[in-house]
Amino acid sequence: MKATITLEYGNSETAAAVADAVSPDNSTAPSGLSVKTEHKGTCVVTEINLNGAVATFIATIDDLLESASTAEKTLHIIKEKQP
Repeated sequence: MKATITLEYGNSETAAAVADAVSPDNSTAPSGLSVKTEHKGTCVVTEINLNGAVATFIATIDDLLESASTAEKTLHIIKEKQP
């Protein structure tokens, strides 16, 4: 199974921050699962390849989106607190 997930942001800095936030998860993928995240301009592009169960595939996508959402919320809070 393969999926490419593209998240678009308003600027390159936000995209880079989100990509950096979710990328550490890529190194802990179990056998049969490949996750590669890249920052491309204002987008974060993640490619997921799995040779395994559909449930694992869905859980991986869910984890990615949850991590991206957490990064987005954190960036929003940081921007609100800046003078």
